[in-house]
Amino acid sequence: MISRDRDTAGRARSDRPRDRLGRPLPPGSPGVERIPDDLELGPQQTLAFAQQLLDDGLAFNAHEVLEAAWKNGPVAERMLWQGLAQYAVGLTHIQRGNAKGAGTLLRRASERLGSYPANAQQHGVDLAGLIAHTRELLDALDAGDPIAEERLRTRLCREPA
Repeated sequence: MISRDRDTAGRARSDRPRDRLGRPLPPGSPGVERIPDDLELGPQQTLAFAQQLLDDGLAFNAHEVLEAAWKNGPVAERMLWQGLAQYAVGLTHIQRGNAKGAGTLLRRASERLGSYPANAQQHGVDLAGLIAHTRELLDALDAGDPIAEERLRTRLCREPA
């Protein structure tokens, strides 16, 4: 049986450093700073942190920030945060060159965000814009078109009026 790193609760957790796309590196290698599993930020801080990471081309880290909000946030908002986390990991798969994985996650994100109640526009998240962007990315993936890195630096929230 393969021995795996475990956290204090016994869950599988690798302590290996990761590259900017979230891929494990050999032990002792320099890597990108990890996002703590127990990260607890308010909604606006979460969105601002995730946005900064996306702007820096660190979609995997943005996914981890959004995943923490999904797991630690109010039950009524979990679908929103889960959809955002799936969106960010879909972008990660594009960065890694994994079109199939990207398509799967972006479709899940689009479904999740699309089923979030339209009247519950929480925290300024641009649901319509993210869903439209997801569809554009899916069209490009389905056509086998290359997706430039700058197309992955989208806005999570509507611009203030």
